[in-house]
Amino acid sequence: MAGPANAAPIIIKRKKVVVSGGHHGGAWKVAYADFVTAMMAFFMLMWLLNATTEKQRKGIADYFNPTIPVNRISGGGDGAFGGDSIFSEQTLAQSGTGASSQKPTAQNAALGATDGAKTQEAKVLKEIETALSARGGESMTMQQALRHVVTKVTDEGLVIELFDLQEAALFVGDTAAPAKITYDIAAMLASVLDLTANELAVSGHVKSMPITLINNPVWDLSSERAQVLRSLLVDGGLATDRTQRVSGYADRKPVTPDPTADRNNRIEIILLREDR
Repeated sequence: MAGPANAAPIIIKRKKVVVSGGHHGGAWKVAYADFVTAMMAFFMLMWLLNATTEKQRKGIADYFNPTIPVNRISGGGDGAFGGDSIFSEQTLAQSGTGASSQKPTAQNAALGATDGAKTQEAKVLKEIETALSARGGESMTMQQALRHVVTKVTDEGLVIELFDLQEAALFVGDTAAPAKITYDIAAMLASVLDLTANELAVSGHVKSMPITLINNPVWDLSSERAQVLRSLLVDGGLATDRTQRVSGYADRKPVTPDPTADRNNRIEIILLREDR
C-alpha cells in the first residue's frame, strides 16, 4: 500500500569521518630524560675532577672497573686508613700494577713510596711546628709574630702562610714596604727553614680593592711583596738556590667570603715536595 501523498521525504546524511594520526606516545619524553641524565652525569664528572685528589680519583675508577678484585689495595677514601687496607704493606697489588714499600717499582712506586713521603712530610711539619713554638716562647715579640703564621699541608707541599691581622699589617699600607713585624717573622723563618732541604716557592696574595680602578695595582703589588719576602729570607741566611719560583696571584685566590678583607693580604711560603 502506498503512503500518503503528502508524507515528508526521507533524507539520509552520510558523514565522512577523517581518522587522525592519534596520540604519538611518550618517546620524546624518554629521549629528553636520557639527555638530562647525560648532562647531569657530565657535570658531576667535571665536579669530581675538580674536587678530588689523585688518590680519590683512582679509588673511584677502581670502584667502577669490573676487572679489579674485591680485595684491592687502594680504595681512594679519606676515612679510616685513608682508604687503604690495613694489610697493604704485606699484600702485593692484585691487579698486576703498583707496588708496596717492600717491592717498589721505578715507574709506579704506588703505596709504599706514598706512605713514606707522607711519613717524612709529617715529620718535617712536626719539626717546623715545634721550632716555631719554641721561638714563640723566647720573647713577647716572637709571640706577637707567630699570630701572623699558620701552617697547612697541601698536594704541593707544606705551606707556611703569613697574613695580615686587622690591627697589624705585614706591609705599610698598600705598598711593598715591610713592617717591623715582617722583618722579625722573616728572620725567624729563615732559621727554621734550615731544618729542611726542600726547595721553596713564594707566592703573594692581596685583597681586592673596594672600587674598580683603571690601573689596578693588585698584580704588581702581590708580586713585589713576594719578592720582598724572598729577599728578607735570603738576608736572614736562607740559601738563594732553594727558591724555585716567586709569583703573585693578585686578588684571584681570596681565603674569605669577603674579597676585600684584610685576611686576604698574605704571603705563602711552600716547602715543595721532593717528587715535584
